[in-house]
Amino acid sequence: MKNKTRFNEMHNFPGTLICVEGIDGSGKSTQLVILRDWLKSLKQDVIFTEWNSSDLISQTTKLAKKKNLLSPKTFSLLHAVDFADRLEQVIIPALKAGFIVLADRYVYTAFARDVARGVDADWVRRVYGFAIQPDLTLYFRVSEDVSLERICANRSPKFYEAGMDLKISADPYESYRIFQKRVNDEYKKMITEYNLVEIDANESIHKKQLFFREEVKKVLAEKGIIL
Repeated sequence: MKNKTRFNEMHNFPGTLICVEGIDGSGKSTQLVILRDWLKSLKQDVIFTEWNSSDLISQTTKLAKKKNLLSPKTFSLLHAVDFADRLEQVIIPALKAGFIVLADRYVYTAFARDVARGVDADWVRRVYGFAIQPDLTLYFRVSEDVSLERICANRSPKFYEAGMDLKISADPYESYRIFQKRVNDEYKKMITEYNLVEIDANESIHKKQLFFREEVKKVLAEKGIIL
């Protein structure tokens, strides 16, 4: 049974909150940027926000990650502080002003990654109970093998991205596969729990964007915005 928190209730702001989720290499960020540009071309007021980007805490998190100082629960709390700052300083004010807020990752990232690191699922959900519920969240589904292939086309897996802090495997590539599978497993559980809209990330960029736009049109139409 879910805890009764603000996150369990739909917000009543005039704006619209649209989020994308998925493991690294799923293409979600690319799709969100294309959507943003399309919405702006239609003269819509849009604000973009991404995970772990608060001016208040992001530098502290980066420094701690660089020195490998973070336990899974500390990792979770730092990201929660970052999220809380962005929520109150960026997301909610924009929604109150009637903007469309596009979020590259939302609380579901914490629900997936932190639990994959062994943090209690109920505890993580309580920590983020202050969040507001998005109007639409798309989960870009891609296998850990495809994810690794796409990541390695440009660079090697990063330490925390590969779950190396968990000492799953001394091989960063194998560790990446194992950790990202755990993350994917958590996302799959959330599809029903939080009504995430699933999209096959193996489809072409064009086909994914058309699907994305149709879902966005439906949500905006409910608020009287016809595109």
